[in-house]
Amino acid sequence: MLPIKQGQAAIAAVCVILGIMLAVQFRTTQDIKASVPYQRVEDLSQKLSKAEKERDALLSEVHALRNASANEAFARELQHVKMKAGLIPLQGPGVTVVIDDSKRPTKPGENPNLYLIHDDDILKVINELRAAGAEAISINGQRLVANSEIRCAGPTLSVNNSRYSPPYEISVIGDPQTLESSLKLRGGVVETLQFWGIQVTVKRQDTVKVPAYKGSFTFQYAKPIEEDKKQ
Repeated sequence: MLPIKQGQAAIAAVCVILGIMLAVQFRTTQDIKASVPYQRVEDLSQKLSKAEKERDALLSEVHALRNASANEAFARELQHVKMKAGLIPLQGPGVTVVIDDSKRPTKPGENPNLYLIHDDDILKVINELRAAGAEAISINGQRLVANSEIRCAGPTLSVNNSRYSPPYEISVIGDPQTLESSLKLRGGVVETLQFWGIQVTVKRQDTVKVPAYKGSFTFQYAKPIEEDKKQ
């Protein structure tokens, strides 16, 4: 009977060990199954975090590009305003006009002032040039702007409160052919001046340089109009 009991005991032991092994294997399998979704979630979380960082970087880049674009647009607009106001020097194709007093001797009884250049003569030339599309004008290095003055000051001309004696050199930026043609019209301003012996030369130039306005702007009475925000 003893051998039978020993065999049963051995079988029981083997069963216990086998049960333990099965239980461990089952638990291990369950742990593996449970860990797979967790690792997947962790992997997706890392990818999401990476995508969010890339998104933030792209948003920062877009923001920087928008700011740069806005700054460039503002800089271009400011440059354009300065050009129109005459606050920066310019260059481009155009013409140079040199005007000098007449060298013709006056006849007895004639008014000698007819043979001299006056402010209204210069103004007529300037008006013709502006009507012909002049984009920038200077007289003897003085940039003409909205508040520039040209007036007689004895035997000289005052331009921007600076006095100059003839000859007067007018530098103009614009279409050279159009500018020249506007001055040389038959019966135009140049022909009229030359009738009295006033010396006028008009020369086309590939590059004309016009300096910036050297004066200052003051507004004592004028004020900007504020837009109505309700509209």
